[in-house]
Parts: sequence; structure tokens; C-alpha cells
Amino acid sequence: MSVFPINLSNPPQFDGTLPEAVDVVVIGGGIIGVMTAWELARRGRRVLVCEKGRVAGEQSSRNWGWVRQQGRDYAELPIMMESLQIWKGLPEKLRARIGFRQNGITYLARNAAKLREYESWLEGARAYGVDTRMLSRSETEAMLPNAAGWLGGMTTPSDAMAEPFATVPALAQAATEDGVIIRENCAVRALEIAGERLQGIITEKGRVNCDRVVVAAGAWSSLFLAAHGIRIPQLSVLSSVMRTEPMAEFSNAAAGDGRFAFRRRADGGYTITPWEAHDFFIGPDAFRNFFSYLPALKEEFGSTRFRLAAPRTFPDAWQTARHWRSDETTPFEQCRILDPEPNRKELERVLTFFAEAFPGAGRPGIRQSWGGMIDTMPDVVPIVDKAAIAGLTIATGMSGHGFGIGPGMAAVVADLVEEKRPKHEMRSFTLTRFRKR
Repeated sequence: MSVFPINLSNPPQFDGTLPEAVDVVVIGGGIIGVMTAWELARRGRRVLVCEKGRVAGEQSSRNWGWVRQQGRDYAELPIMMESLQIWKGLPEKLRARIGFRQNGITYLARNAAKLREYESWLEGARAYGVDTRMLSRSETEAMLPNAAGWLGGMTTPSDAMAEPFATVPALAQAATEDGVIIRENCAVRALEIAGERLQGIITEKGRVNCDRVVVAAGAWSSLFLAAHGIRIPQLSVLSSVMRTEPMAEFSNAAAGDGRFAFRRRADGGYTITPWEAHDFFIGPDAFRNFFSYLPALKEEFGSTRFRLAAPRTFPDAWQTARHWRSDETTPFEQCRILDPEPNRKELERVLTFFAEAFPGAGRPGIRQSWGGMIDTMPDVVPIVDKAAIAGLTIATGMSGHGFGIGPGMAAVVADLVEEKRPKHEMRSFTLTRFRKR
């Protein structure tokens, strides 16, 4: 029986011996890794996905479940719009299994300044052809009857949602049917490099020959890459989430207002989460990347709760090893799944906001709460680029946006792996954009 959040109590679904050789190895069994592998397999490549724990055990199953165009960085928007088409093009039975539905996403505004912020984004987004529109107070009241406190909002009717817990494992199963090899409980310890070119990987279960690797390891990417001499300014923040007991429907969509966000779930309850508030564990990388994050820190200081140290074995914990031999146990085996405790005090605060906004719904009963570690970048835009090591591609730092954009971003990553020029403009995603000038 499946356990949620996905943890080591879930028996491995993708087991077996390792192949001797493949064309491409993908490190990480989240949505970016799984969808990239599936795309490459459809192009005729023999692909292996190595996951140290369980497919979707970390942020890919712990997110809000939004498939969102609205509010995206303009560099991401064309990829996201393509991604939405890929979601819609999944087989009908698969869409039903993962709870995919286009019920729209709305940003709600409690003041005029927030309305102006939404209008500013929409002014630039219109050129891309999104169906986003502004909402007046009366339209907002009609959309959310018996609610209070909003001057208006911004909505995108074509935006969608899916159930993260079910989605990535289902996509992984579909990918294996098209030839992708997935191995859980299989941490990659090191890349094997000769003459600045990939020769293979060394895992805890043995070696695999390959000349192309994708690092899509989420919150673990920075630690893995740094051990190979590649530094990226990636940090991780804790996002706390909860799901309610089944309750009467007051909205079949998803929305948020800066204090909290919600989404109707397929099980009859709602996912509710803080919108802006998050927790940050201070570790060695926080000091190393301090100046890169200083602008973001100034902007988000009030919404960030700082903790002095990450739990032992987390990627940026003070005790976590930064170097290891390929024949010894690595940090990736010592912590197979990041499973942080949620900030329960913040969740209680959010429930109060929710009950005030929806007095008819009242304070909902909570069935479960959990935490997830979001891999983020200073500009909240991922790195999707080739590395200096020939054959190595990096796809990380999705900054909480990876679930929705996963299918479209996978096509971009597959192009990079195959030395093709992606059809989207990729300057905003380069590895070198963080270098000091």
C-alpha cells in the first residue's frame, strides 16, 4: 500500500539489475528527470534514470499541484505554454489517473498595489498569447461567493492542476513502457571522466557506461556538482503544505492571495499552504552564496524564517560531507529522501487566514501535513544548460515551478543532450549568468 508523503515505507516500484551501458543517464527521479528520460526514449535513445530513493519521493510529489502559466518569468512562459499542451496531450486514461484538469488558477489582490503588480505582469504576457485576464471586485465575488477581502484579481482559465502524489509515479510507469530503465535505491556516487569527457557513472550498485548525463537531482544537484568542480548558487527552502478532510466545494480551482494558497483536490478536500512564507536552513552554501542572494533576501526577509542548521544528512547540513570516494557511502545514500518537518505554527496561521476569508467553510479539519525542500536560484529561474564537462547537462533550480513546466522543459533538456538548439530562447537559463563580471 502506498504511503504519502512518499518515503522508504513505499516498496520500490522500479527495481532490477543495472544495464552495462546506455546512451544517457539521468540522475534524479523527479518530474524533470522522468520526463526528460521519456522524451529521449521516444527519440530512440537508451536511457537509465538513477534515483537514490523513490521516484517523486521529494518535491515532485510534495508541491501544490499547480500547472501554471500565470505569473511565470517571461523566459519560462513559452516553455510553460508548450508544457500545457503536452499535459493536455497525455492519453485520456493517464490524465484521469493523475487528476489532470483545467479549472483555472487565480491570483487574488487585497490591495491596489497588488492589482498593479498583476496588471504589470499581464501587460508583458499578452504578447505570448495567454488567456489571462484581470478580475474586478464583482467578478471576484462571483467566482468566490461568500468570501471577503479582495479588491479583484488575475485569472488564467486554461491553467490546470494535477495530483502530484499520483502524477510522477504514473508518468514513470508510462515511460518504462516506452523503454526507459528506472532504478530506485540506486544513488550515483560519481561521474567517471577522462580528458574532460564523460565515460560513465559509478553508482552504489556498480558502474554504467555512458557518454551523456543529465543532473536533475533537485535539492541535491549543487552538492553532487560541487564534488566534480562545478559550483552553482543553488539553495533550498522548506515549503509547508497540508491537505484537508473532504469538505463542501466552494471552488473547484486553485487560487491564492499572498498569505495562503489553495487547490481543490480529487479526493474532495483542499490542499492549503502558505503563499510566500518559507523556512531556510543556514548552512555552508548559505555563506558561500550570500551575495548572490542578497537582492532576494532584502525583498523576502519578512517572509523567511531562518533556522540555524539543517537536519543531519540534509544536502547543506553542517555535517554533510562535501567530498567522498566512489567506493564509499555518500550523502546520497545517507539521506535517500528529504522528508522535513513542516512549519506547523505557520500552517496554523494559514488556517486562520483561510477561515477568515471563507467564513462559510470555517476552519477545515486537517488530514495530513508535510514539508518539501524547494531547490531555488537567486533569480528564481532554473539552470538548464550544458556544463564544461563534455556530455554533461544540468537541469536544476526549478524554484518551485518544476511540476507544471516539467514536460516542456524535458523537451528542452533532451535537445541539449542531443546537441540540438532548443526552439526556445535559453539565455536566461545559462550556467554562466551567475559569474562575476
